[in-house]
Amino acid sequence: MGVTEKMWDAVTRVIRMDDKVERLAGTVKDQQVRIEHLTERVIRLETALEIALSARASGAVTKQIERK
Repeated sequence: MGVTEKMWDAVTRVIRMDDKVERLAGTVKDQQVRIEHLTERVIRLETALEIALSARASGAVTKQIERK
C-alpha cells in the first residue's frame, strides 16, 4: 500500500467519522428536546398532585370542624 493510498484511506475515514459525529449530534439534540418536554410534564403532574393533596387535606380539616 502506497503513501497515497494510506492518505486517501485516512481522509475517507475522517469524512465518514464526521458524518457519524453530525448524526450523533442531531440525535443528542432530539433527545435533549424530549427530556425537556418530559421535565415539563413532570412539573405539571407534580403541581396537579400538590393541588389535589392540598385540597384533600383542607377538605378533611373542614369536615372535622363541621362535625364539632
